[in-house]
Amino acid sequence: MSYVSFDDFKKMDIRVGTIREIEPVEGTDKLLKCQVDFGFKPTEEGLEPERDIRQIVSGIRDYYPEYEKLIGKQVLYIVNLEPRTIRGVESHGMLMAVDGIDEAPVFLVPEKDVKSGSKIR
Repeated sequence: MSYVSFDDFKKMDIRVGTIREIEPVEGTDKLLKCQVDFGFKPTEEGLEPERDIRQIVSGIRDYYPEYEKLIGKQVLYIVNLEPRTIRGVESHGMLMAVDGIDEAPVFLVPEKDVKSGSKIR
């Protein structure tokens, strides 16, 4: 195992996001494209606040054939990764999950509902 410094760890921005929309990525069997709500973006004084909705692509479709049921679910995401294009679709973050006993992904989720965009500390 290699170690990272605490300062490097602090650079990661991990937040709770709420899945608002989800659909398959056309031409793939494994990818789902999610519109994830991370709460309100910081604004300059006098400006109307707007929601931070990000598109995030995840390879979880095999495990969630009824993926529509994920709408409204709160999940942890790393939000400060460089955007990445996956099969022609730009992704702005990474879903966090662990392998379950059956090797299916198990989402990392808050114990109870929290505000979208809540930062992990």
